[in-house]
Amino acid sequence: MRMPHALAALSAGLLLAACASPLPRPLQGEYAPLDPRDAAEIDASGRAVRWGGRIVQVEPREGSTCFEMVSAGLDHYGRPYWGGDDTGGRFIACRSGFHDPAVFEVNREVTFTGRLAGHEERRIGGHGYRFPRLEADVVHLWPERSPRQPARPAPWPWWGYW
Repeated sequence: MRMPHALAALSAGLLLAACASPLPRPLQGEYAPLDPRDAAEIDASGRAVRWGGRIVQVEPREGSTCFEMVSAGLDHYGRPYWGGDDTGGRFIACRSGFHDPAVFEVNREVTFTGRLAGHEERRIGGHGYRFPRLEADVVHLWPERSPRQPARPAPWPWWGYW
């Protein structure tokens, strides 16, 4: 009689462990605590990062697609959130294959995982900018937010938020 109880407890434990991370499976892992603004200042080549933000521009190239991004913090799901006017800087993320600019539209939210691969010097208007370059393993396009879905984490306590 004790064996079914032990099996039930083991099964429940495994189910809870499987649900332990709210991150989508492709975004899970260990990553350097480095934002694009800081990475623009140093040589962090080879470091694994998980970054996200809004698309500024999509550039299909021969064999790959590069995304110019405005960085944002990530919530516990790995989705970019927007709080205040300050961002974590900008970055370029490139991934092999074709990613259609008609789907990956300007201002859509994307989260990437991958390794840093140096920098690209570009201009934003008349201003020179050093973009950290991310060689992406994962490109996670988030569904568009509904008008009632907040773009920033909920304050605590949560009652009265809506």
